[in-house]
Amino acid sequence: MNDFTSFQTTFKNPVHVTGICLHSGVATDLTLTPAPADTGIIFKRTDITDKDNLIKALYSNIVDTRMCSCFGNGVGATASLTEHLMATLHAYGISNAVIEIGGPEVPIMDGSAQNFVELFEKAGTVQQDAPRRFLKIKKNVSFTDDKGTTVELSPAEEGLTIDFEIDFKASIIGHQQMSFHLNLENFKQQIAYARTFGLKQEIDMLHAMGLGKGGSLDNAVVVDNDTILNPDGLRDKLEFVRHKILDSVGDLYQANMPIIGHYKAAKSGHYHNNMILREVFKDPANFEIITL
Repeated sequence: MNDFTSFQTTFKNPVHVTGICLHSGVATDLTLTPAPADTGIIFKRTDITDKDNLIKALYSNIVDTRMCSCFGNGVGATASLTEHLMATLHAYGISNAVIEIGGPEVPIMDGSAQNFVELFEKAGTVQQDAPRRFLKIKKNVSFTDDKGTTVELSPAEEGLTIDFEIDFKASIIGHQQMSFHLNLENFKQQIAYARTFGLKQEIDMLHAMGLGKGGSLDNAVVVDNDTILNPDGLRDKLEFVRHKILDSVGDLYQANMPIIGHYKAAKSGHYHNNMILREVFKDPANFEIITL
């Protein structure tokens, strides 16, 4: 059974929200707007008026993967902290949309994709008169970084399955492993609510660099040694690995189409998610673009 319709999809109505940006701490407007078939996902920097302010959400346009996934258009316009919104676009099968943002960051919201799910439900979706394209993985493709961390994308019969494993020294996180098959219901029930997380010493370092000004216990899980600093604790004991899967769902949508494949990752991040797509598209023998 296919997890997405055979036709491209966009938003039924525009929707708007204002939220705090993680690094600047500034409140920024975010508007999701419908787009014609074959547009893809485009970020539009509404605060930029003196040069091209459109940024295509493609793997080849990623310019930074430190702590988030940041797209750039080559003339100085960027859109960062895109992964949670991209994950929601992926799960809802939104093929075409213009995402208007009033600054360089997508608002962090509560650190998960839950607020975006609510926004998408409000916007609604509509099918378009154009076939949806799928990226079908044909061969095992892997990427290994200079520290020996390896990720792999391999063929699958249907849909996208992600196997993710993490292992942290902090015992409150420790070793976690989870397998996830992407469809909308699984997304809502298993990963949308999982918040971004960080170690207190890393957050203190960000603050010292003038970053993370919008970060708080309202939009991130903060771990100090073996303690969760958030008064309400975790939403789920596997919230950490669930969030890493959420990030992967978002980053893999940089392919500009749903993937039919099996993604295996361990102790990896945004950089690896982007690099595996670059490896796939290096060789046409690795994939086939199909319609259903």
